[in-house]
Amino acid sequence: MDGSGNSEAVVDLLGVLAYGELSAFDRLARDAELAPTLADRSALSAMATAEFHHHEQLIERLRELGVDPFEAMEPFVTTFDSFHESTAPSSWLESVVKAYVGDGIGSDFYRAVSEYLDPRTRDLVLEVCADTGHADFAVDKVRAAIAKDPSVAGRLALWGRRLVGEMLSQAQRVAVERDALADLLVGGAGDGSGMDLAALTKMFGELTERHAARMKALGLSA
Repeated sequence: MDGSGNSEAVVDLLGVLAYGELSAFDRLARDAELAPTLADRSALSAMATAEFHHHEQLIERLRELGVDPFEAMEPFVTTFDSFHESTAPSSWLESVVKAYVGDGIGSDFYRAVSEYLDPRTRDLVLEVCADTGHADFAVDKVRAAIAKDPSVAGRLALWGRRLVGEMLSQAQRVAVERDALADLLVGGAGDGSGMDLAALTKMFGELTERHAARMKALGLSA
């Protein structure tokens, strides 16, 4: 290790993010293949490329820390894959909403956790959790679809509500199943600066609020 604080938590967070970015790349690449227009395919392919670049940055950082990046990712494969299997979109529009809403909740969670890490790790987390252009893309596509067929809104709103429940459950599982991340949240840097139960509850409440804001931007009720 290079002296970064919270070494186990850093490895866990970078590992889960690295697998999450690889998973996002895979899904966006598949979404690009199903895109209804060439312009949409190009846009999604560019987003997929950006996600893979984030994956590479995380891999590089793990190697700098003297960690096998694939071993760091392995503990999260089952949880991620199970989540994506249980929330498989039934249409291209649902896949667009999932990438924007679902991934958005995950990014909010990891940004919150990163506040308790060393500055270099925090900066990297903030960088890889930044929007790759999907926000504007999703809003444009979903609002256009609703304008064309208002009945689409109800179905997508139900889909968004299901995603928030599943995604918050996944975030909680990731935190609870990995002792280092759990200790990080409740113990911070080992000096008691982590969250207490009230702060954790507040954090998940804020994640829900941000989800509602994304749904509103899409023209959907949360």
